[in-house]
Amino acid sequence: MAMLSLCGLSDDTLFKSKCEVEENEAFETFRSDNTVNQMNLYSLPGNPVENMRMITARDTMGRPIELNFHHGTTTLGFLYQGGIVLAVDSRATGGQYIGSQCMKKIVEINDFMLGTLAGGAADCVYWDRVLSKQCRLHELRNKERISVTAASKIMST
Repeated sequence: MAMLSLCGLSDDTLFKSKCEVEENEAFETFRSDNTVNQMNLYSLPGNPVENMRMITARDTMGRPIELNFHHGTTTLGFLYQGGIVLAVDSRATGGQYIGSQCMKKIVEINDFMLGTLAGGAADCVYWDRVLSKQCRLHELRNKERISVTAASKIMST
């Protein structure tokens, strides 16, 4: 312990796997970014129709820009008599390149509701944060848990 502090090392990450270290760093970034600006969640992305027009425009040589989407992640949910089972993979990819082997794709929305992430990681995390915050606000305002139906309506509007 004394040698670790003398060398400036932290024993928090010394004996943990790479996935645990990456997950802790990602959580710390998420936690600190979320507290810096509370109104951050309400800054919605631009109009996707207009953005797609800009993307599908022509490049500097006059050639049309084409987007080739790579599909990969599948999330599964099974309902059975005793409860539910959610299944996801843990790999995050960007096209054919692997970005992380330990992406957390099952997220806790509240104590009674889970969600799964598939698609663009930034978009998924953004909407997960919006839904979590709206569910918490519903609980505080109405003094009752939000139903799954009501939560799904938040995401559909």
